[in-house]
Amino acid sequence: MSEARTPVRSTGKGAARQTVTISFAGFNRPWAAWIGDRLERRGLRVVYLRWDAPPDESLAGLLRDLTLAEGRTLILVSEWYFQLGPRTHEEWNTALREVVAPDPARFAAVSVTNTTVPSATAALAPVDLTNMGADEAERRLLDRLDVPLDTPVSADVTRPAPRFPASMPDVWGGVPRRNTRFTGREPLLNDAYHLLQGSEPGAGVLTLHGMSGVGKTQLAAEYAYRFGSEYDVVWWVSSEKRVTYRRLLAELAPKLALSTGPEYGERLRAVRDALRRGDPHSRWLLILDGADEPEQIWDLVPTGPGHVIITSRNPEWGEHNSKLLEVPVYARDESVAFIRRRAPRLSEADADQLADALEDLPLLLDQTAGWLNDSDLSVDDYIALLEGGIDQDVVKVSADFPLAFQTAWSILLNKLRETVPESVDLLRLCTFFAPGFIPVRLLKEMSHDDLPEQIAGLLDDPLLWNKAINQLRQYSVVRLESHETALDEAASSGESVYLHRMVHQIVHKDMPEQDRREFIEVVRRALAEADPGRPTDTRNWDTYAEIVPHLKYADVLQSKDRKVQALVLNCLRYMLFAGEYTAGVKLGARALRAWRRLLGASHPRVWELTYHYANLMRSAGRFQETEAIDRAAMEQLREDRGEHDLDHLRMAGGLAADLRELAQYEAALELDQWLYPTYRDLFGEQDSRTLNALNNLGYTMRLLGRYEEARSIDLKTLEARRLLLKGRHPWTLFSEVSYAIDMRLLGRYSEADSAQTKNVHEHHRVMGRDHQSTLRAEHNLALCKLRGGDRATAGELLTHVLEGYERKLGDTHVHTLAAAVSQSCFAREHGDIDQAREASESIIARYELLLPEGHPFLIGARANHALILRSVGEREHAHVLIEEALTGMAAALGEHHPHTLGCAINASALRNLVAEPESAAELSRVTTIRATETLGRTHPLTLSARVAHAADLRALRDRQQAEKVEQEALSDLAATLGPQHVHTISARSRNRPYWDFEPQAN
Repeated sequence: MSEARTPVRSTGKGAARQTVTISFAGFNRPWAAWIGDRLERRGLRVVYLRWDAPPDESLAGLLRDLTLAEGRTLILVSEWYFQLGPRTHEEWNTALREVVAPDPARFAAVSVTNTTVPSATAALAPVDLTNMGADEAERRLLDRLDVPLDTPVSADVTRPAPRFPASMPDVWGGVPRRNTRFTGREPLLNDAYHLLQGSEPGAGVLTLHGMSGVGKTQLAAEYAYRFGSEYDVVWWVSSEKRVTYRRLLAELAPKLALSTGPEYGERLRAVRDALRRGDPHSRWLLILDGADEPEQIWDLVPTGPGHVIITSRNPEWGEHNSKLLEVPVYARDESVAFIRRRAPRLSEADADQLADALEDLPLLLDQTAGWLNDSDLSVDDYIALLEGGIDQDVVKVSADFPLAFQTAWSILLNKLRETVPESVDLLRLCTFFAPGFIPVRLLKEMSHDDLPEQIAGLLDDPLLWNKAINQLRQYSVVRLESHETALDEAASSGESVYLHRMVHQIVHKDMPEQDRREFIEVVRRALAEADPGRPTDTRNWDTYAEIVPHLKYADVLQSKDRKVQALVLNCLRYMLFAGEYTAGVKLGARALRAWRRLLGASHPRVWELTYHYANLMRSAGRFQETEAIDRAAMEQLREDRGEHDLDHLRMAGGLAADLRELAQYEAALELDQWLYPTYRDLFGEQDSRTLNALNNLGYTMRLLGRYEEARSIDLKTLEARRLLLKGRHPWTLFSEVSYAIDMRLLGRYSEADSAQTKNVHEHHRVMGRDHQSTLRAEHNLALCKLRGGDRATAGELLTHVLEGYERKLGDTHVHTLAAAVSQSCFAREHGDIDQAREASESIIARYELLLPEGHPFLIGARANHALILRSVGEREHAHVLIEEALTGMAAALGEHHPHTLGCAINASALRNLVAEPESAAELSRVTTIRATETLGRTHPLTLSARVAHAADLRALRDRQQAEKVEQEALSDLAATLGPQHVHTISARSRNRPYWDFEPQAN
């Protein structure tokens, strides 16, 4: 063998480096990439040559062509290398003996397989690289090529090294098992690779599109295996539904070791942010499978340094910043090669004839060839059946499906009925779940009492169940795959199967009506029995997220079963708490239409459904629509049942919430002042419903600027909740925050800070650091710290809170916007003014989309923006904006509301800057009077008005009066806040005070 161990050398004249040509089957590309990288780092020149063996060319001639390559040829020995064509082992042995044996020095080989290969492969003297680590594999590779082990590693190679193919990426999840029958598609795989690799950072999105059954999913899976060694993260997401997409992408968070709470919304935003930043991994591949409706998820597709592959029937992804690559049916040579590997008994001519009849559609080829191989039916006889022998009514199921599909399925279903008829029952049951991943374990876990006889027999007999599952898998009707990360365990136990959408549709269509009626009830019962019953418990959210996509296909909205209806209501509550507002609103709207027809408009469950639907609408920011729904429901219930009916009271509470969101505070107050005593009279002071009504009354008082009354009410609620629920109950902690907010708004900063600091510690212990309620507590603590002069702590907290809300609730939620307002104001005074301006403009734009014109939150955001314009020298623009805000706030809330008074303080300052000192002084004088009447002489806002008025008097050269007003204000500031408080020091330095608008979001 010494002749075969000739060192690698360059055969090209004047070549500067030794050359190795790597010949490999496309399936083994990860090995080729790793081997080539190892050699290049040792200073060798590498040429990659993907092996192809067209059946019309001789193997000997193809092997001789390899000898024309520069340097030595390294062959990657695997079953894939020898199966292309396909060729028999006898053909290979003949060619190897003819070409390689006489001149073994021209070839070297490594083996990357443990399967049987042609015996004459021994002429290549392959060294085995399997079942070992990367270091030992590299040592064997270099030894086989006689490259000295002490050859220095080149420092010029700075690119990331491909991963050793025997090791998985750091994060790998959800990818279907590799299809060992995958055939061809080499140009498509190469095109996909180069399109992604050549994309700019943030633009690496590619959609594989084509009709159903064409093999888009298989192509994406093969891409993951073939190129996965170049990524640190490979994550597969079933993307047919937004709710499923969100859940599965969110499950990447713990795999990336991201610090988040259990809620999907928060995890999802953390994942998208991590992928965008490329931290902790920049080499990531995300595969979104079955995303046929771009409008469902396009806004959630991550951007960043990694790559996204989308499989879809819909080429409209091209309108959403995605490159497009159409996946056609097989080329005829690919069809023939695939059929002959799937059905070895068929000749090449048979395979060509079958491929022509089935229009080269991969899914049909897979299923048909599979059972033809086990059958004695000839291809001619089968094609005769396709042409009308079994089903004269050959029609297209949809525009996506080839003409022969329904007939081919009739043949296959007959085959299934003849062998294991229960497999057809199981298949039909599956079509009442959503296509894709189907949790058939729910059928096994449900109660089997009163089930149809054939279904009960199937579910009660494990052997029969496994036989049915295996029969479906044998003919590629289903795949035993799981969308969870524990793929092998779930698949082997038959807990989840994958049913292609194309198969789902044809089976569902071709079903006897009796089976349809019986089977849909079975699936409805299975889903209802899987309901954990507590949608507010985050530990149950995995289950609800799994159930929700199947509600539509089981047509649960048409069921009169109370348990099924309870499932619908619980799913709506889950979608509310999990932040699935858009999907929840759609389900709620469909449910209302269906239940009103099914149960009648006044049925108790219709009113309960209306309540949950309105909550979802409100959470989605559709306040005006929600107000109309709640008002109509409340009025109808009051007329039908009386004002003390519990459903009426609940809808009235919802209406009050709508009115608060729409800034109709007086109308909300009227309802709250009626609801609280009504609940108290019905249930007593210590009932949780009574205390919830009292809490809402306090919140409305705060929105009205009646801070002392709000404080008194919130203190009463807090003390009652401590007695009823104990100190660490979430509602008790919530009341503590409300009370601390009141204290801060009253200017009692030290007390507020002390109470809020303790409360934040309790939130961390009870609710966790990332819970929405914890963020609310930390937001108030940040503002307490800011008012107390601790700017460093305040700044850190505000950044943390805003990021947390964006992850958890999105950037248009009222809590997120409130945190963004605080952060923008802080940046204006203590950070980057350009950043503050950009954030402020974004806040205004989002409020304009969310709220009606004239809403105090929108007006206040514009008032804050006027201060930014003042700071960058745009005085005239700032003056116009603040005057509009002052007029708008007075119209919305009245002239004595603290928000109006704050706008007036800022307006008086800007009037001075645009040379209107008289009107400025008059405005600050009137503002001081109104603030004193509303908030008291020593409230911080009143003190700011007094200091501002002194400055305005000084501008009018009324120095004596200015001195008097100023000294009295300084004296009160020192007595109220302390002589060393930041506000006192600032006033003493004659820095004109300003007011920041702060939206109150409960």
